[in-house]
Amino acid sequence: MIEALLGAVREIPGQVAPGAVGYPSLFLLVAFGALVPVVPTGALVSAASAVAFHRSPPALPLLLVFAVASLAAFLGDLLLYWLGRRGGHSRSGERWLERMRERAEPERLEASRRRLDEHGVTVLVLSRLVPAGRIPVMVACLLSRVPVRRFVRGAAPACLVWTATYQLIGILGGSLFPEPWQGVAAAVGLTLLVGAAPSAWRRLRPARVPR
Repeated sequence: MIEALLGAVREIPGQVAPGAVGYPSLFLLVAFGALVPVVPTGALVSAASAVAFHRSPPALPLLLVFAVASLAAFLGDLLLYWLGRRGGHSRSGERWLERMRERAEPERLEASRRRLDEHGVTVLVLSRLVPAGRIPVMVACLLSRVPVRRFVRGAAPACLVWTATYQLIGILGGSLFPEPWQGVAAAVGLTLLVGAAPSAWRRLRPARVPR
Protein backbone atom coordinates (compact mmCIF):
# COMPACT_ATOMS: atom_id res chain seq x y z
CA MET A 1 0.00 0.00 0.00
CA ILE A 2 2.73 2.46 1.02
CA GLU A 3 4.89 1.47 -1.96
CA ALA A 4 1.98 2.05 -4.32
CA LEU A 5 1.34 5.50 -2.80
CA LEU A 6 4.99 6.46 -3.12
CA GLY A 7 4.99 5.27 -6.71
CA ALA A 8 1.97 7.44 -7.49
CA VAL A 9 3.65 10.47 -5.92
CA ARG A 10 6.79 9.87 -8.02
CA GLU A 11 4.65 10.01 -11.17
CA ILE A 12 3.16 13.40 -10.29
CA PRO A 13 6.02 15.50 -11.75
CA GLY A 14 5.54 13.88 -15.14
CA GLN A 15 1.84 14.68 -15.03
CA VAL A 16 2.05 18.28 -13.85
CA ALA A 17 5.44 19.20 -15.27
CA PRO A 18 5.37 22.42 -17.29
CA GLY A 19 5.41 21.74 -21.01
CA ALA A 20 3.24 21.33 -24.08
CA VAL A 21 0.73 19.27 -22.08
CA GLY A 22 1.42 20.54 -18.56
CA TYR A 23 0.55 24.21 -19.06
CA PRO A 24 -2.84 23.64 -20.80
CA SER A 25 -3.69 21.01 -18.18
CA LEU A 26 -2.79 23.42 -15.38
CA PHE A 27 -4.92 26.14 -16.98
CA LEU A 28 -7.97 23.89 -17.41
CA LEU A 29 -7.74 22.42 -13.91
CA VAL A 30 -7.35 25.79 -12.17
CA ALA A 31 -10.17 27.34 -14.22
CA PHE A 32 -12.40 24.35 -13.52
CA GLY A 33 -11.51 24.50 -9.84
CA ALA A 34 -12.58 28.16 -9.76
CA LEU A 35 -15.98 27.19 -11.14
CA VAL A 36 -16.43 24.00 -9.12
CA PRO A 37 -14.48 24.34 -5.85
CA VAL A 38 -13.72 20.65 -5.41
CA VAL A 39 -10.38 20.66 -7.22
CA PRO A 40 -7.48 21.60 -4.88
CA THR A 41 -6.22 24.36 -7.15
CA GLY A 42 -3.75 25.69 -4.60
CA ALA A 43 -2.09 22.29 -4.40
CA LEU A 44 -1.92 22.15 -8.20
CA VAL A 45 -0.14 25.50 -8.39
CA SER A 46 2.26 24.49 -5.62
CA ALA A 47 3.00 21.14 -7.27
CA ALA A 48 3.60 22.71 -10.68
CA SER A 49 5.86 25.33 -9.08
CA ALA A 50 7.85 22.67 -7.24
CA VAL A 51 8.47 20.88 -10.54
CA ALA A 52 9.33 24.14 -12.31
CA PHE A 53 11.83 24.96 -9.55
CA HIS A 54 13.84 21.88 -10.52
CA ARG A 55 14.03 22.94 -14.18
CA SER A 56 17.25 24.49 -15.40
CA PRO A 57 17.00 27.43 -15.50
CA PRO A 58 13.82 27.67 -13.35
CA ALA A 59 12.98 31.34 -13.98
CA LEU A 60 10.99 30.91 -17.21
CA PRO A 61 9.01 27.80 -16.11
CA LEU A 62 8.11 29.51 -12.82
CA LEU A 63 7.01 32.65 -14.67
CA LEU A 64 4.86 30.59 -17.04
CA VAL A 65 3.26 28.70 -14.16
CA PHE A 66 2.47 32.03 -12.50
CA ALA A 67 0.98 33.52 -15.67
CA VAL A 68 -1.08 30.44 -16.58
CA ALA A 69 -2.45 29.89 -13.07
CA SER A 70 -3.25 33.59 -12.52
CA LEU A 71 -5.09 33.89 -15.82
CA ALA A 72 -7.01 30.65 -15.27
CA ALA A 73 -8.07 31.68 -11.74
CA PHE A 74 -9.14 35.12 -12.94
CA LEU A 75 -11.18 33.83 -15.88
CA GLY A 76 -12.76 31.17 -13.67
CA ASP A 77 -13.77 33.79 -11.09
CA LEU A 78 -15.09 36.11 -13.78
CA LEU A 79 -17.17 33.36 -15.41
CA LEU A 80 -18.52 32.24 -12.02
CA TYR A 81 -19.51 35.82 -11.19
CA TRP A 82 -21.16 36.27 -14.57
CA LEU A 83 -23.16 33.09 -14.07
CA GLY A 84 -24.20 34.32 -10.64
CA ARG A 85 -25.38 37.64 -12.07
CA ARG A 86 -27.60 35.73 -14.46
CA GLY A 87 -29.49 34.51 -11.39
CA GLY A 88 -31.93 37.37 -11.65
CA HIS A 89 -32.58 36.93 -15.36
CA SER A 90 -33.11 33.20 -15.99
CA ARG A 91 -34.17 30.01 -14.23
CA SER A 92 -30.85 28.31 -14.88
CA GLY A 93 -29.10 31.35 -13.45
CA GLU A 94 -31.32 31.25 -10.38
CA ARG A 95 -30.36 27.62 -9.77
CA TRP A 96 -26.69 28.49 -10.16
CA LEU A 97 -26.98 31.38 -7.71
CA GLU A 98 -28.85 29.19 -5.24
CA ARG A 99 -26.07 26.60 -5.37
CA MET A 100 -23.54 29.31 -4.62
CA ARG A 101 -25.60 30.48 -1.63
CA GLU A 102 -25.75 26.92 -0.31
CA ARG A 103 -21.94 26.79 -0.27
CA ALA A 104 -21.74 29.95 1.84
CA GLU A 105 -22.50 29.58 5.55
CA PRO A 106 -24.96 32.27 6.75
CA GLU A 107 -22.52 33.61 9.36
CA ARG A 108 -19.65 33.88 6.89
CA LEU A 109 -21.92 35.43 4.28
CA GLU A 110 -23.09 38.11 6.72
CA ALA A 111 -19.50 38.81 7.76
CA SER A 112 -18.49 39.05 4.10
CA ARG A 113 -21.25 41.57 3.41
CA ARG A 114 -20.08 43.74 6.31
CA ARG A 115 -16.48 43.64 5.10
CA LEU A 116 -17.62 44.43 1.56
CA ASP A 117 -19.48 47.51 2.83
CA GLU A 118 -16.48 48.64 4.86
CA HIS A 119 -13.58 47.87 2.53
CA GLY A 120 -15.08 47.40 -0.94
CA VAL A 121 -13.85 44.81 -3.41
CA THR A 122 -10.42 44.72 -1.78
CA VAL A 123 -11.86 41.97 0.45
CA LEU A 124 -11.58 39.71 -2.61
CA VAL A 125 -7.81 39.61 -2.11
CA LEU A 126 -8.10 38.21 1.41
CA SER A 127 -10.98 35.91 0.47
CA ARG A 128 -8.78 34.17 -2.09
CA LEU A 129 -6.24 33.34 0.61
CA VAL A 130 -8.70 32.14 3.26
CA PRO A 131 -9.89 28.53 2.80
CA ALA A 132 -13.57 28.52 1.77
CA GLY A 133 -13.58 32.31 1.89
CA ARG A 134 -13.94 33.06 -1.82
CA ILE A 135 -17.54 31.92 -2.34
CA PRO A 136 -19.11 33.90 0.57
CA VAL A 137 -17.45 37.11 -0.62
CA MET A 138 -18.50 36.45 -4.20
CA VAL A 139 -22.10 35.82 -3.12
CA ALA A 140 -21.94 39.03 -1.06
CA CYS A 141 -20.83 40.90 -4.19
CA LEU A 142 -23.74 39.39 -6.11
CA LEU A 143 -26.30 40.26 -3.45
CA SER A 144 -24.92 43.81 -3.28
CA ARG A 145 -25.11 44.01 -7.09
CA VAL A 146 -21.46 44.97 -7.48
CA PRO A 147 -20.85 45.85 -11.18
CA VAL A 148 -18.67 43.50 -13.18
CA ARG A 149 -16.03 46.18 -13.79
CA ARG A 150 -15.72 46.84 -10.06
CA PHE A 151 -15.56 43.11 -9.37
CA VAL A 152 -12.74 42.78 -11.90
CA ARG A 153 -10.72 45.47 -10.09
CA GLY A 154 -10.78 43.31 -6.98
CA ALA A 155 -10.56 39.87 -8.60
CA ALA A 156 -7.49 40.62 -10.73
CA PRO A 157 -5.08 41.46 -7.85
CA ALA A 158 -6.69 38.73 -5.74
CA CYS A 159 -5.77 36.08 -8.31
CA LEU A 160 -2.23 37.43 -8.61
CA VAL A 161 -1.68 37.38 -4.84
CA TRP A 162 -3.26 33.91 -4.58
CA THR A 163 -1.01 32.47 -7.29
CA ALA A 164 2.10 34.09 -5.82
CA THR A 165 1.31 32.69 -2.37
CA TYR A 166 0.89 29.09 -3.50
CA GLN A 167 3.82 29.37 -5.87
CA LEU A 168 6.04 30.40 -2.96
CA ILE A 169 4.82 27.32 -1.07
CA GLY A 170 5.74 25.21 -4.10
CA ILE A 171 9.19 26.80 -4.37
CA LEU A 172 9.76 26.20 -0.65
CA GLY A 173 8.76 22.56 -1.03
CA GLY A 174 10.93 22.15 -4.12
CA SER A 175 13.95 23.68 -2.42
CA LEU A 176 13.83 21.29 0.50
CA PHE A 177 14.49 18.12 -1.50
CA PRO A 178 16.74 17.14 -4.44
CA GLU A 179 14.13 15.08 -6.30
CA PRO A 180 11.15 16.75 -8.04
CA TRP A 181 8.63 14.19 -6.74
CA GLN A 182 9.81 14.85 -3.19
CA GLY A 183 9.35 18.58 -3.72
CA VAL A 184 5.85 17.99 -5.09
CA ALA A 185 4.94 15.85 -2.07
CA ALA A 186 6.30 18.51 0.31
CA ALA A 187 4.51 21.34 -1.55
CA VAL A 188 1.18 19.50 -1.55
CA GLY A 189 1.61 18.66 2.13
CA LEU A 190 2.37 22.28 3.02
CA THR A 191 -0.63 23.46 0.97
CA LEU A 192 -3.00 21.05 2.70
CA LEU A 193 -1.59 22.05 6.09
CA VAL A 194 -2.10 25.75 5.37
CA GLY A 195 -5.64 25.05 4.15
CA ALA A 196 -6.58 22.93 7.16
CA ALA A 197 -5.10 25.22 9.82
CA PRO A 198 -7.94 27.83 9.91
CA SER A 199 -10.61 25.13 10.07
CA ALA A 200 -8.80 23.33 12.88
CA TRP A 201 -8.42 26.61 14.76
CA ARG A 202 -12.15 27.36 14.50
CA ARG A 203 -12.97 23.90 15.87
CA LEU A 204 -10.59 24.16 18.82
CA ARG A 205 -11.41 27.74 19.69
CA PRO A 206 -15.00 27.22 21.02
CA ALA A 207 -13.78 24.36 23.22
CA ARG A 208 -11.33 26.69 24.96
CA VAL A 209 -13.71 29.60 25.52
CA PRO A 210 -15.74 27.99 28.36
CA ARG A 211 -12.56 27.37 30.31
